[in-house]
Amino acid sequence: MNRATTTLPGDPPGGRRAVAVWSIGVAVYFVAVIFRTSLGVAGLDAADRFHVNASALSTFSILQLLVYAGMQIPVGLLVDRLGTKKVLCLGAVLFTAGQLGFAFSPSYGTALASRALLGCGDAMTFISVLRLGTRWFPARRGPFVAQLAGLVGMAGNLVSTLVLARLLHGLGWTPAFAGSALAGAVVLVLALLFLKDHPEGHEPEPFPHQGAAYVRRQIAEAWREPGTRLGMWVHFTTQFPAMVFLLLWGLPFLVQAQGLSRATAGELLTLVVLSNMVVGLVYGQVVARHHAARLPLALGTVAATAVMWALTLAWPGAHAPMALLVVLCVVLGACGPASMLGFDFARPANPPERQGTASGITNMGGFIASMTTLFAIGVLLDATGDDYSVAFCAVFVLQALGLTQILRLRSRAARRERERLVASRVETLHVPAA
Repeated sequence: MNRATTTLPGDPPGGRRAVAVWSIGVAVYFVAVIFRTSLGVAGLDAADRFHVNASALSTFSILQLLVYAGMQIPVGLLVDRLGTKKVLCLGAVLFTAGQLGFAFSPSYGTALASRALLGCGDAMTFISVLRLGTRWFPARRGPFVAQLAGLVGMAGNLVSTLVLARLLHGLGWTPAFAGSALAGAVVLVLALLFLKDHPEGHEPEPFPHQGAAYVRRQIAEAWREPGTRLGMWVHFTTQFPAMVFLLLWGLPFLVQAQGLSRATAGELLTLVVLSNMVVGLVYGQVVARHHAARLPLALGTVAATAVMWALTLAWPGAHAPMALLVVLCVVLGACGPASMLGFDFARPANPPERQGTASGITNMGGFIASMTTLFAIGVLLDATGDDYSVAFCAVFVLQALGLTQILRLRSRAARRERERLVASRVETLHVPAA
């Protein structure tokens, strides 16, 4: 049994105040996810509103993810330098402006610009929430706190799937998106009034920031750690199948390729989200108690996802049976929690002053994979006359690439992590009694 219960010097105490402050940060992330995934229930409506084909439709999500992925390292550096509160508040301003702009966009071009602005603000949320967790909770609670943050994010996806979809079809495009933007203003006010970067007495040690030299050093030192790179490739390989499905192509696949009604397709998308929430709690508890379970859980999720997509796409009939689609959606629900395991490889590989940068590198992985797959599916759909069986084969290519890198890095990352654990135990033994 391998229990991750080591208490490190200077660990924050956690407690109710930690939960209260962390909850405010998570609320900002929750709203960001609602806005991020809002296009997933409006893809067909967007195609009609802006008169675009599959490739152009996928550009909405691709641009949003391109901005998101490109911002991860800069955001990580900003969090390390400026702290969580400033970055989260800036993010809330940007993603709210993006959602509001999307509501009133008169053309495809302005809608694209709005999604890019939304992606920029969204990019500032999750890394900030991870940093907030490490500043307010003991290290041994890290895996569970991170999974819980991911679970709250998926609750935002659930709100998008259930609530925003109904508003969209009941009120129309502009009232639905403009009304949802009010949630961004609410969480911005909460963050400005009540959010704190760290508990009293646990201020980070002053760290010299020397312009470009500091930036290069932070990135280089974080990348040099095998755990950071392994975390990035775990995130890359596990996250994107569900992200692509929920963000854009799941609803068209279920309606156009599988012949389901929009209502039934929406229920299956909801099932992905519910599965994610349940699996996230399970993965968080398992990894908190058995740290060595991280890689088996990640690899098992990749294998299960590949098998279910292969069975669904290769089904000999015109449509896959509902039972198979249900199992596919349940398995896709494990992709988000599995991607969170990437941060559990990067976190112990880096000191506190580099956590934001390392998390940014890790978080880039899944979004780069999602962006690539979104684009590939759109191009293949246009090239094959909407043959989803061919288009979704892009999933296997990205999985194979990521799996190769995970297997290449796993031994080096494990060896380096053992060295750090031994060093931290020695340091703990030498801390003088109060």
